[in-house]
Amino acid sequence: MVLRAIAVLSICLWHTVLALPSIVRGDVTGRARRLVVALGPAFVKGAQLLSTRRDVLPAGWCEALAELHDRVPPMPVRVARKVLRSAYGGEPPFTVDWDSVRSGSIACVYRAEHDGGAVALKVRRPRVRERIEQDFAVMRAGAAVMQRLPRLRGLPAVAVLRQIGDAVAAQADFGAEAGALAELRESLADVGYLHIPRPLPGLCAEGVLVMEFVDGLTPLDAGDVPAARRSELARRVLHCAYRMLFLDGLVHCDMHPGNLYLGRDGRIVLLDAGFVVRLEPRVRRLFAEFFMHMARGDGPHCAEILRESAEGVADWADVAAFRRGTIALIEQSSGRNARDFSLVRFATRLFDLQRVNGLFAAPEFIFPLLALLVLEGRINALDEELDFQAESIPVLTKAVMSGLLKIGPREQA
Repeated sequence: MVLRAIAVLSICLWHTVLALPSIVRGDVTGRARRLVVALGPAFVKGAQLLSTRRDVLPAGWCEALAELHDRVPPMPVRVARKVLRSAYGGEPPFTVDWDSVRSGSIACVYRAEHDGGAVALKVRRPRVRERIEQDFAVMRAGAAVMQRLPRLRGLPAVAVLRQIGDAVAAQADFGAEAGALAELRESLADVGYLHIPRPLPGLCAEGVLVMEFVDGLTPLDAGDVPAARRSELARRVLHCAYRMLFLDGLVHCDMHPGNLYLGRDGRIVLLDAGFVVRLEPRVRRLFAEFFMHMARGDGPHCAEILRESAEGVADWADVAAFRRGTIALIEQSSGRNARDFSLVRFATRLFDLQRVNGLFAAPEFIFPLLALLVLEGRINALDEELDFQAESIPVLTKAVMSGLLKIGPREQA
């Protein structure tokens, strides 16, 4: 871990020196993107999240970092060939189009031919899981030091980073991703406007995921997509995310532009299921309750849910002040459309309320929040008039009616 920390620092210093001419010219986005790539997959994941947040970063930065969704420099063909030969114990049963590569932080995806049909071949980068685990170990060490500071004492930063790190590293488990793809296809089979590629388990091998190939994809927010159609797509994407979260307890944390497209048949295509996390029933219930009461503008119930779900409450905690601040925040945030509501700003203010008043959020909440942070950026690009919160009510109501979300004392009050 110490060697990796030194390597990260050296990479940052080297790229800072190389960036001096760009800094003089006032154009550092390209150098920043190259720095992220040099640092490795854990940092690329963070940059992918930031690229969706035009309310946080300038448009030029977002566009530069957006290339990291599927245009990370690919591994050399000779390395990919070696991975395939190792996985299949010799020459693989595919004819691979090496020029068709789409490249992410974990793997490269190629179009290949098998028995006369096209398949998508996802090939894992060598030692990628080891790199991710090392980087998150460095981050946790830094967080452990920060948690000793008086104003941050009790903040569960190490626990949050551990959970995120484990989930990001799990993206290298292609067997788990094949299972997640199959589960999502089954649970969302009745959603006619969504297509998820079918995994082909009989062709998969260690470090290689083989899927149905989907051709003719275009970005959801392509310039030739009419505004009314974009608004419809925004609602449909959001509905699918809420279905996964509130009905199935599945959190898809990677619904960014590199994984969401529009197919030739007009359906939304969700390509990837590597970063899918299953919520514990209690966490799903509490998060769903909070979201429902937030959409209704019910600050007192939101405050009570946050108090109940807190990881810990400090001896010096001012619960009354936290309750007053939460109620005011919910009143200010409820009913706003995508243009006027920023989940980043909302979450920042909420976490600050918790920190200042001695309540610490449960680490498990980070996954649904992370998923919605990524998704909000996608929704804003499609329809900034959409009421992000109100769109959840039909799905939450269905969860209540089906018994998946129990009506507790708070709802009966």
